[in-house]
Amino acid sequence: MAGETSLSALLREMKPVLNPGEYVFCTLPGTQIPADAEVIGSFREREGLTLILPRAEAERLDLAYDYVAAWLTLEVHSALQAVGLTAAVAGALAEAGISCNVIAGYFHDHLFVAHRDGAPAVEVLRRLSAEERA
Repeated sequence: MAGETSLSALLREMKPVLNPGEYVFCTLPGTQIPADAEVIGSFREREGLTLILPRAEAERLDLAYDYVAAWLTLEVHSALQAVGLTAAVAGALAEAGISCNVIAGYFHDHLFVAHRDGAPAVEVLRRLSAEERA
């Protein structure tokens, strides 16, 4: 099933959802994810393996972290080749003083913002969506 490519449609229909919990970014040397780890996402870099996981899971595995995030999901099915959604969302959040880290999944875009900014970020994105619908 192909995702949406129209920026206007993506903004109108993005439906940001705040997932419950606290999430952290950790790094490990090498390329192996611990076998028993509950990982939300990973990315291999020259310097090591970045893992995104629930804070409690990082603590259980005794992994260091320095950023506690909230996880937002944009419920619209965005195409990987869609142009402008990341820029529009990041721009709106930046105007509100909220930093974000965007991860594109096959079906949805996911944003990680400082945990204290989770609910305010949802409100910013809902306003952006409403402006596009108006």
